[in-house]
Amino acid sequence: MNMNFLRYDIPAGIVVFLVALPLSLGIAQASGLPPFVGLLTGVIGGIIVTLLSPSRFAVSGPAAGLVTIVVGAMETLGSFSSLLLALMMAGVLQIVFGIIKAGRFVSLIPGSVIQGMLAAIGILLIMQQIPVALGYEGEEGLKGIFSDPAFSLSPTVLLVSGVALLILWLWTTPPFKRIKLMTYIPGPLVAVLWGSLAMIFGDRLVPDAMQSLPRIALPKFDSVDEVTSQLEKPNWSAWNNPQIYVIAVTLALVASLETLLSQEALKKLKEQTPAPSPNKEMRAQGIGNLISGFLGGLPITAVIVRSSVNVNTGARSKVSILLHGVLLLLCGMFFSDMLNTIPLACLAAVLLYTGYKLASPELFITQWRLGMPQFLPFVATLMGILVFGMLAGIGLGILAQLLSSTYKSHRNALQLTRYENHYVMRFHQNLTFLHNPRLQSLLAEIPDNSVVRVEHDNADYIDPDIKAVLSDFGAKAPERNITLDRWPGGC
Repeated sequence: MNMNFLRYDIPAGIVVFLVALPLSLGIAQASGLPPFVGLLTGVIGGIIVTLLSPSRFAVSGPAAGLVTIVVGAMETLGSFSSLLLALMMAGVLQIVFGIIKAGRFVSLIPGSVIQGMLAAIGILLIMQQIPVALGYEGEEGLKGIFSDPAFSLSPTVLLVSGVALLILWLWTTPPFKRIKLMTYIPGPLVAVLWGSLAMIFGDRLVPDAMQSLPRIALPKFDSVDEVTSQLEKPNWSAWNNPQIYVIAVTLALVASLETLLSQEALKKLKEQTPAPSPNKEMRAQGIGNLISGFLGGLPITAVIVRSSVNVNTGARSKVSILLHGVLLLLCGMFFSDMLNTIPLACLAAVLLYTGYKLASPELFITQWRLGMPQFLPFVATLMGILVFGMLAGIGLGILAQLLSSTYKSHRNALQLTRYENHYVMRFHQNLTFLHNPRLQSLLAEIPDNSVVRVEHDNADYIDPDIKAVLSDFGAKAPERNITLDRWPGGC
């Protein structure tokens, strides 16, 4: 370790910790789990995965993108302990992915599908957190806000979540960005501090109003035994539930995809020589998820938000990430009273803003401007995930992209250009029977008394069905006074 790097790594580690703390707590809360689970996952990702990862800058921990999968999985399996077994299986699968060098296949996932997946995650996150931000504590979620006659909006909750959202928005505006000091203070941390201060002073000034404001409930640990008593164990008896294996595959694929995409995005921020191996990274993430499942944590991925903060604050080595993991551990062990002043509405605001960034209107506009071949797979992935689930949605998106690309390639394989009474037919690629309808359509546009030239140098293979169509056109050409120039041989 280069000691000169410490003056860069220590400040970077502190800033990453300040960003990771509210997100780790919020992700656990959004998953319907105790906040301690989020901190535990952050510690495992920040220390164990970091020690095994080939990347010097990627920060791993609980990811907002997997919240909806975790919630759905617990509903399907019936318990968090059963999910932990699925998470351990997912970790083993990730290790296998790394061993068989499956990391190279991430480049095959179309960008439109990836964007659709992120947008769907953002929308699901928003739908899930709106009730929390409004103070609804029932199990019906968004539906319960409108169907539960006993629910009424709490002005206190609305004030806390509304101001937190305002703070998060202000932190992204140009006037705030121009203040250098503000760039070192994460917006989510300020939003959480606002909630804590509102809770502390509100309890003293207007205690009755603060009773309607749910807050974090983190246990206080006085011994190692108390820590271990909070750890949930995997439900080993759930191995014979077929849904366990479906969820394990889903977690392994989505967590691996999010990790590798984060690594690709990180390359644009900070080059590493040699570049981190995606297969080694998957093995590191797999071991992390195996341990997280065993100890009672959440799924772990490399997270681009925390990783970009790490790079932008000047990190030079893994020390910054390890420091952030140690600080999360110390915070959970010794500062639970301070964390218990954080309102759930504040954490919901942080996650709402995260969801908005994943599914921003600008993303939809950008995808639309790229044209239908990109927009349709994007929408297919988005709607598929919202209606059928993560794996089915990704599958639908890939299928839509395949069909879209095939159609576009099909349309561009043949081109007919007119120069007065001369027509030039260009074959841009090898032609199969699938190109028959397009070829017949273009040949039908050629009028009598024309000269037709075919440029087929780019086609090394012409299907017999294509040759039959060309031969039929050539046989009828003299009757229509059509002159053929450079007609493909054998037609």
